Order: sequence, then structure tokens, then C-alpha cells
Amino acid sequence: MPTQISDIRDAGASTALLTDQYELTMLSAALADGSAFRNCSFEVFARRLPDGRRYGVVAGTERLLDALEQFRFGEPELAIVAKFLDDTTVEWLRNYRFSGDIDGYREGDFYFPGSPILSVRGTFAECVILETLILSILNHDSAIASAAARMVSAAGGRRMIEMGSRRTHEQAAVAASRAAYLAGFDATSNLEAARRHDVPSAGTSAHAFTLLHTTEDGPDEAAAFRGQVAALGVSTTLLVDTYDITEGVKTAVAVAGPELGGVRIDSGDLGVLARQVRQQLDDLGATKTRIVVSGDLDEYAIAALRAEPVDSYGVGTSLVTGSGAPTAGMVYKLVEVDGIAVEKRSTNKASRGGAKKALRVVRPTGTIVEEVIYPAGSTSPVSEADGATELLIPLVREGKVVESAPTLEESRAVLKAGLVSLPWEGLGLSRGDSAVPVRFSGGEHR
Repeated sequence: MPTQISDIRDAGASTALLTDQYELTMLSAALADGSAFRNCSFEVFARRLPDGRRYGVVAGTERLLDALEQFRFGEPELAIVAKFLDDTTVEWLRNYRFSGDIDGYREGDFYFPGSPILSVRGTFAECVILETLILSILNHDSAIASAAARMVSAAGGRRMIEMGSRRTHEQAAVAASRAAYLAGFDATSNLEAARRHDVPSAGTSAHAFTLLHTTEDGPDEAAAFRGQVAALGVSTTLLVDTYDITEGVKTAVAVAGPELGGVRIDSGDLGVLARQVRQQLDDLGATKTRIVVSGDLDEYAIAALRAEPVDSYGVGTSLVTGSGAPTAGMVYKLVEVDGIAVEKRSTNKASRGGAKKALRVVRPTGTIVEEVIYPAGSTSPVSEADGATELLIPLVREGKVVESAPTLEESRAVLKAGLVSLPWEGLGLSRGDSAVPVRFSGGEHR
């Protein structure tokens, strides 16, 4: 079993301060005026997809559920909030435990503009202070998974390695590795992700190791390759573009033999170089040696290399930054108070009142037709016989995470199956409308 996040935290660690101060000042005011214990429903949704995207991928749910269980105010946390909160609020926080219910889309499922990705129900007090925790996890992980899914589709089944740890915050790197694996990447270079989330790890050598083998007589690439092969075996992947790539390939095969596992190209015109290297490897008898490419790849560059003899892609910066969309743009809004629908009407930031459910309509062929959102208290407007499937599943009941909450491997399988069900145009990298229309029960489209 993978090590859970809570297993590696220091004893007594808490997620309670992974929040914004204004959530606690709202709590204080609500406790003072008596409104804190009104029954409320909050929902997470995105008003729109990032520019140019046709679908989004829900990610971070398992991490969120773990963080929710650690959302406790111990003495160190209370000492911080006591600097700006009254004693009544501090004492309320001392005993805080979320006791409400949470439903959500399956991790790895798609979302579209207006999709009620997460529904949080409980008192105002216990729900409102979870806003930042929920959004910080879901916005980051969903952005990474959405970008990674596009890269996986562009790669057309070729091996994908996440290697962006050096281009982001050290903890964001771990979350990004998990999200990339969920989206279909095969491995990560990040060892904390391997420990924490059981993501397969991969890695061989860097230019520094080749440069290390320099003497007064000059560079000795062969010595570097011999050292790596001696330590890791002929199945290793040698980095051949530190100096002259043609000489590098020649030296690699001379050192390791025609059974060399792979060569990696990290710079230059990757398409042209891949063709040249493939021809050279074949001429040298290394017909089974794989070609790995890396270096500022994104989904567009990967798609451009589809026709080239590339066996694996290593993706870093673009992956961990969401390939231009580092946040999913999700919001957390109050939609119902004591059964009364409430909604925000601000220009360009409107919300739709009332707690909601959602279902997805699928053709007999398996292709998604539309997503339908309807009031939680009403009858489903589309029957199961017509190909409708409910999207929200129970995640938390009376404050406890349900035993059937999806695992990372299950979520990975959800997305893999989902990518087959999207309309074909939804998998394209060109700009366009949402791949699946979203219809509200009144017949309106967002």
C-alpha cells in the first residue's frame, strides 16, 4: 500500500492553517450574530475552462480527503489565530471537527463549465473555513491533470515520464507527479511521489555526470558511459547530446553494445535528431535501443513528434505549470441556506443558486452526449434507460471519509476509460467550445 500523506507528516501536524484569515474572521462574525449554525450547501465549480481547453480533469480528491482528516486546531495553531480572533471563536476552533457530508465527481472524471464538482453540506461555520484548503488542492491538481491528459493523448500510447520537480515548489512537485500519473503518465523522477503515492519512479543520468569525466586531455564521454553501464547495466539510457550527438550515439553503442536500452536527446531539433539517431542506431545494430526525448516539451511539441521514431517523452516545466494554465479556476460558493437557494449576481462572477446533482448522458456506442445539471431535490430529468449516469458519489458522511472513496489507481482507470468516451473533437489541441455541452434542468446552457 502507498504511504499516505498523514503517515509522513510530523506527529501532531495539522492542515488547519492552510487557509486564509478572512475565513476565520467570517466565522467569528457568524458565531457572534447567531448565523454560524444555519445548514448550508457549498459547491465547487469552474465558470469556464482555461483558454483553448475542451475539457478538465478532476484531480486531488484523495489528497483533499486526507487533508480534511488533519484539519484540526491544536495549541500551536490556536496560538496563531488567537492573535486576531476573540476567545469564543478560539474555543470553538479548539473542538473543531467537520461533521457534515461531501459528495463529488470521481477523481479522474471530466468536468466542464458549471459542473458541480464538489458538494459540501453542514453548518455554515464548519463548511466556510474549508474553502481555501479545498480550492488550493483541487485547483492545482486538476490543472496539472488536465494538462497531462492532453499530453498523454498527444503521445499516442508512448511512454511518458514526469520530470518537472526542479521547476516548481518542492511540495507542488509531489502533487504534480501524482496528478500526472493519474492522467496516464507512466513514471516520475520524484522520489517523494514514489514514496507518498506509490507512483513508479524512473531516472538515469544528467549532463553533469558526463562532464564529470573530463581530464587534462579533454572530455572522456566513453568513460562516463562505461561508468553508468557498469553501475546500471546495459538496459540503462545514456544521455548522448552533451557534446556531438553523432559521436555520442557511436560511443554509447561501442560501450554498451547493441543491446543498449536507450539513448536520450535533451536539446536541438528533436524531430530531425530522432530520425538521424534512429538511422544511426539501426546501422550500428542497436535496432531495439529506445529513443527518449526531453527538453521543454508540451502537448503541442509532443503532437508534432508523433510521426518521428520517438519511444518515450520526458516532460518537465510545461507539465508542472499546467502548460500555460497553472490553476483550474475553480470557486467555492454558498448555494443554499436552510433549504433556500442563494446565488451571487456580481458581473462575470455570477453563481447559480440551489444544491445540485449532475448526470452524464452517453450514447450506446459509449460517446458522451451531454452533461445535465438539475436541482438536488428533484427527480432526474433523464433516465438510466436513456443512457444517464449520476456523477456525484459519496465521499464523506457525518465527517468520516467513506470506505469506498476512490484510490489513485481507480481514479487513473476512470480517466483512461473516459478519454475513450469523449467526442473525437474533444481530444484535439485546437481551440473550440467545451467537448461536451452542459445543460441545466431548465434547458439553459452555460
